Amino acid sequence: MNFRDLHHQNSPLILCNAWDVASANIAEELGFKAIGTSSAAIASVLGYPDGESISFSELRHFVERIVKNINLPLTVDIESGFSDDPLSVVKNIKLLADMGVVGVNIEDSVVKAEERKLVNAETFSKTISKIREQLEHHQIDIFLNVRTDVFLLGQSNPVNETNKRVDLYSNAGADGIFIPCIEKEDDIEKVVSNTRLPVNVMCMPNLPSFKRLQELGVKRVSMGNFLFEHMYTGFKDTLKAVSDNESFASVF
Repeated sequence: MNFRDLHHQNSPLILCNAWDVASANIAEELGFKAIGTSSAAIASVLGYPDGESISFSELRHFVERIVKNINLPLTVDIESGFSDDPLSVVKNIKLLADMGVVGVNIEDSVVKAEERKLVNAETFSKTISKIREQLEHHQIDIFLNVRTDVFLLGQSNPVNETNKRVDLYSNAGADGIFIPCIEKEDDIEKVVSNTRLPVNVMCMPNLPSFKRLQELGVKRVSMGNFLFEHMYTGFKDTLKAVSDNESFASVF
């Protein structure tokens, strides 16, 4: 089953978001069907804040190492594409596709002066349309998962604004729609019923169970950088115990 097909099953694709070879290998060992990179986690590893503070060449290095060490489909979070120019974004996508990457996430928000803001919906849909046109022109077969940050940024009337953007992005050539921070069943149902595209939600404290998400029609579930943060919480707790107890007992 190819990566596209994984978005059209009865049960949602549970995507493990990895940040290095070790985390990707663990996901493969445990039977996950696909891996996605976490931009926030990779940025954190290198000491950067999230939001394209990392360079594209640094991201490519991580992607190359992961691709060479797994036997699963890999989709990459390219944030807003590492360029304002759609042609340059396509060049970046092609470089990833040439490595063996089968999907990308691209988002409709940008971080400027440490503040994340939504891009105008019509403007971003034109960008997606140009990217899709160029992907087809160059015969680059890659799953274009378009992320909208309406819920993440706490916008007013989030369902209405999300549905507006989903319609635009769908018509522009998106293969899937990613809506981080949506978690209420009623909101999820309204968004899913509004589009023919597979809807991707993200790990959240009040996100419904995988079974309930399946019933609501969700087709993909991502983990964001929460596994990464959870791992380091455990690391901190263990390290504190080593220091407090003056013993390595907590490690074993």
